[in-house]
Amino acid sequence: MKKALFISGGWDGHRPDEIVQIFTHELRSHDIDPVVTRDLSILADVERLREFALIFPCWTMGQLTDEQHRGLVDAVRGGVGLAGVHGGMGDAFRGRLDYEWMVGGHFVGHPHVGDYTVRVTDRTSPVTEGLPEAFAYRSEQYYLLVDPGVRVLATADYTHEGQTVEMPVAWTKMWGAGRVFYNALGHSPGEFTEFPASRTLTVRGCLWAAGLL
Repeated sequence: MKKALFISGGWDGHRPDEIVQIFTHELRSHDIDPVVTRDLSILADVERLREFALIFPCWTMGQLTDEQHRGLVDAVRGGVGLAGVHGGMGDAFRGRLDYEWMVGGHFVGHPHVGDYTVRVTDRTSPVTEGLPEAFAYRSEQYYLLVDPGVRVLATADYTHEGQTVEMPVAWTKMWGAGRVFYNALGHSPGEFTEFPASRTLTVRGCLWAAGLL
């Protein structure tokens, strides 16, 4: 059975323990054994990290030591999958450039909070199989700086300061031999129930990153 490492902590406003509980439950149903820690020190142990098919950081903001940063980046480059949501992965460990490059983008603001529509733009990825072409969403909308090399799966229009841009919402990429999935949705745990497409997208992204899709 493959194992997934969930790292829960950081800013409490994103309720990381509850987010982690949702996706440990989901991955168990796919025969993945979740391991949960609230201690970043495990990230310094590359050999231990290689035991996992997937790492799911849920740690908004926070800081890594040099050893923890290098361990995480090297483990994924070596083939461990990485997947996460919203600030738990896209606004974690600010200023750690290799981490941000590995993720494929990072949060810079959320000037819009309210309703918007998510469009599934890549229908050929196994991650988006079975998802609707578009779905309504209501939450913080993340404005992100994004690596142009990612494979964008879903987008939303972002209107701010008199202009509208197409903002990536979810994507995949490779980091060396490691598969990386990110979903900007999920400010609060209840969104994954209220908007089930966001939950399905995340579960399938985790499975893909773990090499199961």
